[in-house]
Amino acid sequence: MSPSAGRPVHEVRTHGPADQPFRYPLPEPFTEPDWRRLPGYKDVSRRDWESALWQRQHTVKNLKELKAVFGDLISEDLLASIEQDQKERATMSMLVPPQMLNTMGERDLWSDPVRRYMLVAFKDRHPQWPSHPKAARDSLHEADMWAVEGLTHRYPTKVLAELLSTCPQYCGHCTRMDLVGNDVPQVIKYKFNAQPKSRYDQILEYLRKTPSVRDVVVSGGDIANLPIAHLEDFVSGLMDIPNIKDIRLASKALMALPQHFLQDEVQQGLKRLAKKARAREVSLALHTHVNHARQVTPLAAKAASSLLEMGFRDVRNQGVLLRGINTTPQDLLNLCFRLLDDAKIMPYYFYMCDMIPSSEHWRLAIYEAQQLQHDIMGYLPGFATPRLVCDVPFVGKRWVHQIAAYDREKGISYWTKNYRTSIEAADPQALARRYEYYDPIYTLPEAGQAWWRRA
Repeated sequence: MSPSAGRPVHEVRTHGPADQPFRYPLPEPFTEPDWRRLPGYKDVSRRDWESALWQRQHTVKNLKELKAVFGDLISEDLLASIEQDQKERATMSMLVPPQMLNTMGERDLWSDPVRRYMLVAFKDRHPQWPSHPKAARDSLHEADMWAVEGLTHRYPTKVLAELLSTCPQYCGHCTRMDLVGNDVPQVIKYKFNAQPKSRYDQILEYLRKTPSVRDVVVSGGDIANLPIAHLEDFVSGLMDIPNIKDIRLASKALMALPQHFLQDEVQQGLKRLAKKARAREVSLALHTHVNHARQVTPLAAKAASSLLEMGFRDVRNQGVLLRGINTTPQDLLNLCFRLLDDAKIMPYYFYMCDMIPSSEHWRLAIYEAQQLQHDIMGYLPGFATPRLVCDVPFVGKRWVHQIAAYDREKGISYWTKNYRTSIEAADPQALARRYEYYDPIYTLPEAGQAWWRRA
């Protein structure tokens, strides 16, 4: 009898790949947009374009400079709407580097996704509910949890060190609009009281005395606005603290101003940090913030690759879910594959837009984020499938499916927590309480909207 007699056999049927809601590979080529197509940059050389100094010197700060870049490509009604927004709604002043302007689609700036969150127009905002009634300047209460000025101790083993309050660019949805950037008519910003050197010393001293902390996010503002010698000195000091095992540098400029990270002086400073991190067995990574696939360019990829080559453990993306920018499965997957394939940047988190003033037109309801998480599953590798998270005030990051209860009519979700922040140290109910989060009112059924009108 044959050894294979009686053995079940699978019939092999040849099938082509099934038609899918999302198709891979991406059809668009991975190229640096030609900046010379824009009237204001038509005579700019490659040498100038790739200079961090030139980029900073030509960053757009007002409507006149914006008009000079786009010329007749930007309509007068859009300029007027941006001007009105700056006067009546904006929480951040205008500051946009040429690199980022170059990723905008100049043929239809009204609908361009990058323009919609970097150069906000008054007509972009929701007409009835520009702000949620529960919106707050410091919506995550980060300053309430400062252990020392600029050091938010929110999680048991992790802290956020805000080293400065400026960025190379200002995003309309900035969660730290309470502190970061210039004053605008709607928001007089808080300012640090202590001098930088004193604050940095206080931060390091607190961490030396707090062995429960192992993980430090070094942010601001944006570390790209900190002289590399100062950044190197502070991060090196972190590595000298035995309990610090993970250090994450946070910078949107990796995408918005990659030229900064490609400067010789910056490269040398970061290389020394990467070398020391390996010697001290500290994990050093950089977290960036990219919200649309068009912003992932070869220059950004070059900057990210240089960090990996010098020994950074990872370069990860923490984007924000913004309606009209990246909240369809197609747009979000396009961004994730562009990051993963072309820039070697790990898709990591996408936060729901925080409940700051004038943010309602961007925000999703919890059920919309849950559906979006469902719709992107199965396409990316598991390790590169981003989690969509809600940063719940007084709670922290929670995966959008972790709600304890959900009133869909009123748009109120309820969340629990498993640790205390410093402001709840003496609260015996902190771990038993349910904490509330709120959907945008315009996403609610009419009964729910009516309830909020009466509230």
